[in-house]
Amino acid sequence: MKRAGDEYTHKLIISDPETGRSVTIGVDDVKFRSLIEVKIGEIVKGDPFGLVGYELQVTGGSDRDGFPMRSDIESSGRKKVLLSSGPGFKPRKKGERRRKLVRGNTISGDIYQVNMKVVKKGAKDIFKVEEAASS
Repeated sequence: MKRAGDEYTHKLIISDPETGRSVTIGVDDVKFRSLIEVKIGEIVKGDPFGLVGYELQVTGGSDRDGFPMRSDIESSGRKKVLLSSGPGFKPRKKGERRRKLVRGNTISGDIYQVNMKVVKKGAKDIFKVEEAASS
């Protein structure tokens, strides 16, 4: 399991709802292909990403330009929709609505960041804090 860095084309943000901790994992295109056509809310196995025994639920994500995924839009592309609440829009006044560009609920190759939460833990603890070596 490697941390996100410059050599990766996508990143996974994995959160543990029990502890509130999260970890960022960088993945390349080959490993990311296992997530293509997965929708928000579906559960996937963590084995392709080095998380043996873990089951992860997709909770959202965004593309390379920062447009968020919305669970209520059936598509993998971008769409302009009229929004009254987030994700993708924060109203400043009561009743305010705006037409904003957002992504659909299906993961495609254009998605850069995928947010996930742990449903079932594996044997290895990925949220363990690594202590710095003191010299």
